[in-house]
Amino acid sequence: MVNRIFATEAIHNDRRDWHNLRGMLPYLWEFRGRAVLALGCLVLAKFANVGVPLVLKDIVDAFENTQAQMLVLPVSLLLAYGVLKLAGSLFNELRDVIFARVRYRAMRRLSTRVLDHLHKLSLRYHLERQSGAVSRDLERGTRSVSTIMNYLVFSVIPVLVEFTLVAAVLLTKYALVFTLVTFGTVAIYVAFTFAITEWRMDYRRRMNVLDSQANTQAFDSLLNYETVKYFGNEQMELERYDGTLSEWEEYAVKSQSSMSLLNFGQGSIIALGVTVIMFFAAQGVVDGSMSIGDLVLVNAFMLQLFIPLGFLGIVYRQIKYALADMDLVFKLLEREPEIEDAPGAPALKLARGAVRFEHVDFHYAPERAILKDVDFRIEPGEKVAVVGHSGAGKSTLARLLFRSYDVTGGRIRMDRQDTRRGREQMRRAAIGIAPKDTVVVNDSSRNHRA
Repeated sequence: MVNRIFATEAIHNDRRDWHNLRGMLPYLWEFRGRAVLALGCLVLAKFANVGVPLVLKDIVDAFENTQAQMLVLPVSLLLAYGVLKLAGSLFNELRDVIFARVRYRAMRRLSTRVLDHLHKLSLRYHLERQSGAVSRDLERGTRSVSTIMNYLVFSVIPVLVEFTLVAAVLLTKYALVFTLVTFGTVAIYVAFTFAITEWRMDYRRRMNVLDSQANTQAFDSLLNYETVKYFGNEQMELERYDGTLSEWEEYAVKSQSSMSLLNFGQGSIIALGVTVIMFFAAQGVVDGSMSIGDLVLVNAFMLQLFIPLGFLGIVYRQIKYALADMDLVFKLLEREPEIEDAPGAPALKLARGAVRFEHVDFHYAPERAILKDVDFRIEPGEKVAVVGHSGAGKSTLARLLFRSYDVTGGRIRMDRQDTRRGREQMRRAAIGIAPKDTVVVNDSSRNHRA
């Protein structure tokens, strides 16, 4: 039963990941031309990378086929080798430059959209949610879009393109066994890396939780320095802190040990694959079906494919974390505002400014009523004071008039117009509020003058 639940959650997460990845597409569409051009540069860079071993093969064969006393430099091949190396670097850098605008514009658009959506959400959401958590979700969510784009364009897609080109060369120039050994080794390498990385991620999560917990304990004891001293609890605070770090240490050791296992396993797979393919290549040289250059070529291809795969575990882990962060921000965008204008809501026509609460009921939570059958009228120019003990609902009346919340019973009218039926922005623009709390924003007075 437990396995079935985990399998269901995994399927749901996979669906959410694909849903969120599709949600990124509108942010790429603005610079679709740049994105296509960047992909073009990526493909050209990989053509150059794959061309380097091919030219290296021809250089080796040129020396092999020349008599020892008549050795001459294959100048054209050496120049081609240098040009291909230069072209690979050039197109990689062009890809980075061209795609930078796409990447950072997507971050900017998503950040602006999320902030706009946060302003549209109700006061209830912002009072129930810690502002630090909202800020962290915004930062991590928008950064995750950049991370996903970065790894897709600079890590995942380039490897796929290079695999395709290498497969084409091996299939057209050599026996099928070379393709099978090369990509069989890659498949085993990828499966092993994903399995170990998934296992290690649990250790990393626990380390992060314990690290945050230890930092919280340390800062709490320092912020409450006097209280700790009054009660002589220094030793107790140290024991709590050290106990948490002791757990963190255990998971850190397990994480490092599993990393060593991952590195050794990857190295073993590469060594085995290279040994097998070199065996077949050497046999081909012995029986005359392959040249020394062919042996160098297949070995270079093998090693060249595994260079980017060396970061596969890191890329996989970061993409998983980025997808989780992205899910937070997209779920936030999917959250419906509690207070919205009705479809086709007319503009409120305010002339006199009369306010009427008609048998208003309201509660923040169903089990505790705040207002019950409140009924009064405020005439234009009239000054009304509301008094009562703390929690009686004085501030709630202002919030309902401002429509930070909707009443749960009755209605509020301004100049005989139901406030729920007019445009929210125009109604709020007609109401002046002097908050009881003084708020100072982190900006200049010029930008926030009255």
